Amino acid sequence: MPKVAVYNISGAQVGEVELSETVFGIEPNTHVLHEAVVMQQASLRQGTHKVKTRAEVRGGGRKPWKQKGTGRARQGSIRSPQWKGGGIVFGPTPRSYGYKLPKKVRRLAIKSALSSKVLDNDIIVLDQLSLAQPKTKEFAAILKNLNVDRKALVVTTAFDENVALSTRNIPGVKFLSAEGLNVLDVLVYDKLIITKEAVSKVEEVFA
Repeated sequence: MPKVAVYNISGAQVGEVELSETVFGIEPNTHVLHEAVVMQQASLRQGTHKVKTRAEVRGGGRKPWKQKGTGRARQGSIRSPQWKGGGIVFGPTPRSYGYKLPKKVRRLAIKSALSSKVLDNDIIVLDQLSLAQPKTKEFAAILKNLNVDRKALVVTTAFDENVALSTRNIPGVKFLSAEGLNVLDVLVYDKLIITKEAVSKVEEVFA
């Protein structure tokens, strides 16, 4: 089983924790990671694109000229697609780009992402993380104590409003509860800062 150090918010090592081999110690599957990231990014697309068809463009109610005798091609409306200002054929309409991967694939993806953090020594386990009140300055000091100067994902067992408010104004730092842990955020952020309790919860869910 992989072992990592446990730190307190002052940056001092206070022990070690054994991580589950089945969650934090597998060989990362890069193909599955790619599939999971593409799925999440697709789900984030708004899909609000819209063009007007010939039925929706204003005007064109009258036939521009008579059917025969003019020498010109027959036309029924000046809002047909071939006319300037006409409707668009097969243009984009509002839609959802979201789709789902099989449950086993999603579980393998998140375990691969977590294992990659362990392999790269980019996981920091805290004994606990709580703040008496929302203070960005205090949390910035915690990051400094942990020698974190890159983008960091902070994960606790449950949503903590004080931690959430303290992290939201720090560039490159994002806070999540354990139940919101996802592949895209784990990979995008350089460091994973997670509490010991959150590790146990993640292992319980994904083991």
